[in-house]
Amino acid sequence: MNAKDNAIAVVTGAGSGIGRAVAVELLRSGWSVALAGRREETLQETAALALERATAGTAEGDASGSAVGACLTVRTDVSRPEDVSALFAATVERFGRVDLLFNNAGTFGPGGVPVEELPYEAWRHVVDTNLNGAFLCAQAAYRQMKEQDPQGGRIINNGSISAHTPRPMSVAYTATKHALTGLTKSLSLDGRPYGIAVGQIDIGNAATDMTSRMQTGALQANGEVAPEPVMDVADVARTVRHMAELPLEANVQFATVLATAMPYVGRG
Repeated sequence: MNAKDNAIAVVTGAGSGIGRAVAVELLRSGWSVALAGRREETLQETAALALERATAGTAEGDASGSAVGACLTVRTDVSRPEDVSALFAATVERFGRVDLLFNNAGTFGPGGVPVEELPYEAWRHVVDTNLNGAFLCAQAAYRQMKEQDPQGGRIINNGSISAHTPRPMSVAYTATKHALTGLTKSLSLDGRPYGIAVGQIDIGNAATDMTSRMQTGALQANGEVAPEPVMDVADVARTVRHMAELPLEANVQFATVLATAMPYVGRG
């Protein structure tokens, strides 16, 4: 799938961070994108940023900047089934189909809280957003991709380094990200007969508001607090775009993109 095919994407958590970076990258490459997130104002900021960067790219002679795609903003709480249904209905009404879901919305939850002190409400919020929300969006995308003509599409789930190896005091986040790996595998298997390719990108220390504390000091497995390196979030966005633009006969099942020197390999 590539921009000349007038590809249609849904990006959740598009109002900030990785979701914003991926949405901007896709829009600048000619994709039409439905931006989903809890706050309409941040979604509008993402749309404006895509246009600004596309215009800047054109002025600098970057051909990729001249094909900016169409944009739709839909305020969405992915943990609410009715919001997810409305998101996909609005996308299909506007664009006619769905070729890509970047299942990105997520939350870390309260950091630095020991297991025995984590409130159930906090646990439930992380599970509802990271796991239940990912399922609801994948289910809606799957239904649409199965029924549309031509059939098929792609789902890319935003996993995490924590889908492999936990950080200290991150039980809710880690549990949901491990579960997301199982969701990815199951969706990938079940989607084969319908041309639905499902993969996962596991991201470590992309420079966003969510990871700003990494550069000042993050709790390590040995109990120390130490700064960690980060990488440009644009490098994540380009990786997602590469995964998205493969033909449906090819799939990146799992990709790990991380700041090279972050404490991941051998963590703990």
